Amino acid sequence: MTVHFIGAGPGAPDLITVRGQNLVARCPVCLFAGSLVPREIIALCPRDARVIDTAPLDLDAITAEFVAAHHAGLEVARLHSGDLSVWSAMGEQIRRLEAHGIPYTITPGVPSFAAAAAALGRELTLPGVAQTVVLTRTSGRASAMPSGEKLAAYAATGATLAIHLSIHVLDEVAATLIPHYGADGAVAVVVRASWPEQIIIRATLSTIGARVRAASIERTALILVGPALAARDFADSALYDANYDRRFRPSAENVRGRE
Repeated sequence: MTVHFIGAGPGAPDLITVRGQNLVARCPVCLFAGSLVPREIIALCPRDARVIDTAPLDLDAITAEFVAAHHAGLEVARLHSGDLSVWSAMGEQIRRLEAHGIPYTITPGVPSFAAAAAALGRELTLPGVAQTVVLTRTSGRASAMPSGEKLAAYAATGATLAIHLSIHVLDEVAATLIPHYGADGAVAVVVRASWPEQIIIRATLSTIGARVRAASIERTALILVGPALAARDFADSALYDANYDRRFRPSAENVRGRE
């Protein structure tokens, strides 16, 4: 018996991986985050599967489901939205599984920031503009930020910021970032990226707050900030330059030198 942690992707049911889809289809027990995993994915479960929405459950109750399945010899599909490597609460569940001697696997998923960038039609790393993407959040009731992880410190690098779980403090976020990116700094808010009800708001740091309030957006939104969101006049990558020598595509100059 194994618990399979599966990243269900950002929302669109066809953005789950093939491996994840196959695991869901074969496991007789499925635990899923009800408000974030689409029902189309849950519909992949075997017809007689035990399907449990974990939204009303605490960690002890979730662990009890794992233990019961283990004793019954039943595999479990444990579905979380997006990818499991960030803000999934997988770590604490794994700690419980290890304490009970229950094996597990991890199947990654498409993260929300990638789905948001796709919705915007933007690359988050552009030559000479930004080569770093920071995934971060602000303090919340469920988890405070460590003292050294300050939004202003990340902003000082000029990197592209993907700020999760922070739409409720958007004005505070904008005020923190304006000294680093400017009042006209590019920002986008993507709500429920890849879902049918997806909303995209593009603005500047000085105007984004009013735009979001007008749209009555309060949750399930990602904030993306940085010059890569609006840059147009940037250098081409050397990767595809005719004079850039690569193992599989020698430059014209090097080809001539080998003749």
